[in-house]
Amino acid sequence: MKSPVHRCRDVEHGRGQGRAGARANCQQAEQRIPISKDVITSSAASAMWFIRDACGIVCAVITWMLVLYADFVVLFVMLLPSKNLTYSIVNGTLFNILAFLALASHLRAMCTDPGAVPKGNATKEYIESLQLKPGQVVYKCPKCCSIKPDRAHHCSVCKRCIRKMDHHCPWVNNCVGESNQKYFVLFTMYIALVSLHSLVMVVFHFLNCFEDDWTKCSSFSPPATVILLILLCFEGLLFLIFTSVMFGTQVHSICTDETGIERLKGETGRWGNLPYWEAMQAAFGGPPSLAWCSPFAQLSCKSPPGHDPVPQGPIIEEDVIEIPLN
Repeated sequence: MKSPVHRCRDVEHGRGQGRAGARANCQQAEQRIPISKDVITSSAASAMWFIRDACGIVCAVITWMLVLYADFVVLFVMLLPSKNLTYSIVNGTLFNILAFLALASHLRAMCTDPGAVPKGNATKEYIESLQLKPGQVVYKCPKCCSIKPDRAHHCSVCKRCIRKMDHHCPWVNNCVGESNQKYFVLFTMYIALVSLHSLVMVVFHFLNCFEDDWTKCSSFSPPATVILLILLCFEGLLFLIFTSVMFGTQVHSICTDETGIERLKGETGRWGNLPYWEAMQAAFGGPPSLAWCSPFAQLSCKSPPGHDPVPQGPIIEEDVIEIPLN
């Protein structure tokens, strides 16, 4: 009987297309990396993770530049020239805290392993080390030569199989998966709050300037002030809508315990979904606390695996491996 723990839902059946080339790529040195026995169901190593994708790097840099632009306009166009010192201190402090948390969450989402399955572990020796029962079936990804755990999908950008992969986001230059979904949710939440806060301040600034002399509302000239505020308003409105939608879809995915790819491929309901409250605690790392809102808190419920080496050998040719009954 097939084990639900080691059954894969994303099997590529193109065996006849480039099988020899795929096997040749898998025979490289990366298959000899020591792999933990429990790597299929546990979190990946805590080493720094970074995807060298030109599009993703450009999008990540643009994200930081847009946040820094908003911070520049808020501080130097609206708050510093303001006559109300309390208003400037309170809003400046709040905006910069939110912006800092947004950028920190972005950095954690970008540089955290989303749950990658080690490459090149589809060997006879490794499968034997899993101590599977006779009749159980495991699946090999023909692209990265990995034994694929349940709910893992291959990302063509990361070139790895990712556990509970939701999607690949170019704005964080990374996949959103099992181990970094919390940071992506925090990133979208804080960007939405920053955008909303900036829009409110822009509205108040326009109202104050209409009642007062424009030359006294900013240290910049009136035309430059208007252009800067309009650009900030457009940026804030665009990102408020976008990140609010993303935040809502991510929270919905966590509560229903189903990823975007699983919904797209019609794979929902094939696993025993967690109750929404347990799913939230699993994604955010424990019971409700302020750590849920912190990009610096580790996911305490996911302990890193050990690194006991297992014997390595040639990559198995079959994409579907069934444990013999004898």
